[in-house]
Amino acid sequence: MARIPDAFIDDLLARTDIVELIGSRVPLKRQGREYSARCPFHDERSPSFTVSPTKQFYHCFGCGAHGTAISFLMNYDRLEFIDAIDELAKRVGMEIPRDTQQRNINPDSQDQYAALEAASKFFQRQLALSEKARAYFERRGVDADTWARFGLGYAPDGFSALRDALGTDERRMKLLERVGLFSRNDKGHVYDKFRDRVMFPIHDRRGRTIAFGGRVLDPEDSPKYLNSPETALFHKGRELYGLWQVRQANTRIERLIVVEGYMDVIALFQHGIPQAVATLGTATTPDHAELLFRNAPDVYFCFDGDAAGRRAASKAMESVLPRMKDGRQAFFLFLPDGEDPDSLVRHEGASGFDTRLQHATPLSQFFYDDMGKDVNLSTLDGKARLAERAKPLLAQIPDGAFGDLMRQRLTEITGVGARAPESQTPQVRKRPASAQTQKRSLVRGVIALLLQQPALALELQPPYTFNALRQPGIPLLAELIALIRDRPEITVGALLEHFAEREESTALQKLASQALPGEESLWRDEFLDAMAQLEKQTLQQRIDELLAKQREAGLDDHDKAELRNLLQTRLQTAR
Repeated sequence: MARIPDAFIDDLLARTDIVELIGSRVPLKRQGREYSARCPFHDERSPSFTVSPTKQFYHCFGCGAHGTAISFLMNYDRLEFIDAIDELAKRVGMEIPRDTQQRNINPDSQDQYAALEAASKFFQRQLALSEKARAYFERRGVDADTWARFGLGYAPDGFSALRDALGTDERRMKLLERVGLFSRNDKGHVYDKFRDRVMFPIHDRRGRTIAFGGRVLDPEDSPKYLNSPETALFHKGRELYGLWQVRQANTRIERLIVVEGYMDVIALFQHGIPQAVATLGTATTPDHAELLFRNAPDVYFCFDGDAAGRRAASKAMESVLPRMKDGRQAFFLFLPDGEDPDSLVRHEGASGFDTRLQHATPLSQFFYDDMGKDVNLSTLDGKARLAERAKPLLAQIPDGAFGDLMRQRLTEITGVGARAPESQTPQVRKRPASAQTQKRSLVRGVIALLLQQPALALELQPPYTFNALRQPGIPLLAELIALIRDRPEITVGALLEHFAEREESTALQKLASQALPGEESLWRDEFLDAMAQLEKQTLQQRIDELLAKQREAGLDDHDKAELRNLLQTRLQTAR
């Protein structure tokens, strides 16, 4: 994929009114020079989400969500990066550089998407012509609007209906085989993979058809459900059936309900619960868990209450735990014998199903129930066994309140990890801040100023001797100054976007969101004074190096001349 030029992104973000963009989705209230709201990315009672029109970025002091207009569209509208860029460009009347657009289009992939879409249209037309296929959906209570929403179809009986409809030339045949619509027998003969089945197209996050699921109409046929094979476009461990429809139906997705079947998703939608998705014949994978939480803060897993359902829940739990950042929640709903979400919502309605969800088992409870299912906690041996089972999984939980509370719960149950009495706990004296800490604070302060007014970097004149200073943060400071001088019109938002995929991103976002003390009119003098102090520290660092060398090995004439010049410079700057 071609890289979109930095200059284009800078210009795009500079032209985008982030307040207008976010305000069209989240109710903002003006507070001084910024705007605030309740965070759209986690539940909160009082607003901690701020949007800065001057810096062109947003930040939540509650959950830490932050970014530019680009990342907001990616996280709120759940767009991919290129789609977010395209959306913003359309809003401000810009065109993505043509070379970038062309290189982002893979002709082979485009042909595959087109072939799958043609097949989907064919199956939809066949549904309209097939009385028995329509009768199946009618018996299941699926109306015409839902057929259209999910693109439901029918694959006719026979071995060549699709092949005959979409063309039999060699190139077309190979393309359809590559996207999983044909099978090949031992003699090499190609035939339609899906025959006499109602069809469920599977869409990617951009709404493109990437695969199909098919269900038999004749109960004597098998397998009951048949999915497309894995292809270049379709990886079942990374996709969720119904997610595209959920995105279209919900402005803000508060929850996702993970069910097992296509018809479960469809039935919940039709009965007013448009937040259901299904895994595609596989256990919940880590990729599934990441995708779920990228789209909603709360995830409900619905499984059968039998042993197989409990095993599936355990697998889901293992995939979810490493992604349980603060603000996320997971629950497990185990269904009565002989029931599935489809049957339950038809018998009990949306309110009845919602009531079941409200009484679902929280992840924290299910974890300890699952870990201790065959453990005798009345004995020390049993408590030790539970602790040994739980510790490796607990270690995978990200740092935060949830992880702390889960470990605390283990201590409550087993006693493992309990602290010694206060009198036995050694007291650690706090050391006064060292010179190194103070130096680090100076660098941090300079970076914070640049993240308020990037143009301050233009006040400096090269060469920059501070680059040689051996302190944490100096390489980052040097990179920031070089970046700003290379792109003088860069905004704070564009500056943060440059570091979006790097480990420094979170720290930079926090610094940028801070309100600095003092008058803004004095920031220039404060910045230049701090840079002058860094230059002095660099000078002293080199003097110390030469003096150390003099003591250990002596100095040559060049070193002696340099030391004299440095000492003279230090004397002059001290006056």
